[in-house]
Amino acid sequence: MDAIELEVMVHALAGIAEEMLARLVRAAYSSNIKERRDCSTALFDGRGRLVAQAAAIPVHLGALGDAVAAVRAMAPRPGEIWLLNDPFAGGSHLPDLTLVTAIAWPDRPAELLGYAVSRAHHSDVGGMRPGSMPADSTEIFQEGLVIPPTRVGAAGALDENVLGLILANVRQPAQRRGDLRAQVAAGQLGAERFARMGAELGANRLADALDAVMAYTERRVRERIAAIPDGTYRATDYLEGPEGEEIPIEVAVEIGGDGLRIDFTGTAPQGLSNLNAPVAVTRSAVAFALRALLDPRLPANDGAMAPVELVLPEASLVAARWPAAVVAGNVETSQRIADAIILALGRVAGGLAQGQGTMNNLILGNRRFSYYETIGGGQGASARGDGLDGVHVGMSNTLNTPIEALELEFPLTVRRCELREDSGGGGLHRGGWGIVREVQVHEDCTLSLLSDRRTHAPQGAAGGAAGWPGRNQLNGEPLPGKTSRALKAGDVITVETPGGGGWGK
Repeated sequence: MDAIELEVMVHALAGIAEEMLARLVRAAYSSNIKERRDCSTALFDGRGRLVAQAAAIPVHLGALGDAVAAVRAMAPRPGEIWLLNDPFAGGSHLPDLTLVTAIAWPDRPAELLGYAVSRAHHSDVGGMRPGSMPADSTEIFQEGLVIPPTRVGAAGALDENVLGLILANVRQPAQRRGDLRAQVAAGQLGAERFARMGAELGANRLADALDAVMAYTERRVRERIAAIPDGTYRATDYLEGPEGEEIPIEVAVEIGGDGLRIDFTGTAPQGLSNLNAPVAVTRSAVAFALRALLDPRLPANDGAMAPVELVLPEASLVAARWPAAVVAGNVETSQRIADAIILALGRVAGGLAQGQGTMNNLILGNRRFSYYETIGGGQGASARGDGLDGVHVGMSNTLNTPIEALELEFPLTVRRCELREDSGGGGLHRGGWGIVREVQVHEDCTLSLLSDRRTHAPQGAAGGAAGWPGRNQLNGEPLPGKTSRALKAGDVITVETPGGGGWGK
């Protein structure tokens, strides 16, 4: 395959994944998907290899392969639709529902061509608190309905018996139904487009083209790795536990030629908090960090991780075992894993100060509504310039919920939404500023906050100063970084997000 054909193929595959994402966003019911775009789509070949993924959520990057592997182990038939959210079977955390559509060859309906996959964060999947993201869960069962790989439909239609069982265990079932139907529609579109490509190219030519695309991606990664001096680069970073304790993540990145080995030995064991990360989440954080450092424009397929070996201690914070609570592992621990790798390799692969390092998860809800938001903050500065203000940093890449849409759908009022002036660290280039977001509730409801960098400020680089740590308040009184509690109508929640570190003296 010559260079032009290769480039056309890379973009043709990516185009299918992006079109799937556009349909999912347009068809979704919840603001979490249609406004914030907390979702991802991807395409896999018949061997279960990722061949393209839409540019959406970093915490989903490279994480869908384990879910597809779990479905493939169930021997799916072409045309079937499978659903899962089990973090110990390829999922991330329970609100992320993954839908896998098995694609048939257009002229051979009994033969499998590949898989069209979507993952979307649903605003509630049951559990001990509305929003299914409790700050105080200690085991997976408290976080919502656990769905192992389950056949939920075929030929573009959901099985109402299975769907009824799921919807009986969630809050706001009509909205869940609508979002699942949007995921089905995205899968059908991906199946149609990939089947058309298969029909045009034929089996042998398609297989050769997919091999060429992944080999090309692997070559690019290996070239970037080979440019880094051989050696072992180490870093330690910390999560803030529910009681204020420091929870270490240790990483050693060993570069040898055009391959690398990432060893998390020394990282804290899994604990009773919900900061435990499943293996799929850890793999995703590694994929994001390496992509950011080595080649941000790299095609998203399995070739990107081919030169990478992971060493994950069993039953550790980065390789949790059932039945560990994991809801914050996906949103907060993933951030710190990426931070630790960037810290370890930053001096030899492009200096970068730390960004806010948290998603600032704000969850409000009762039986009638479930509101979920991740709030942006300051990006770390670099040798190239100042950090960006008020953006999602690291593993989150969602939009904010527009205030007009938020106040129309939920019994909430946004009283403040502004930049947190001067919260970025100083230096030759300053860190980005955080955000102040203040929300008043108009119904009795529950609050869950999952945030970090409230005591450990994002650090500067090359002599730059640290950014400001974040701060949470309820009616003007301090709140911990991780907390769940009952609210009364009229209560006001204020979240001040961290600023990024500065770069240079």
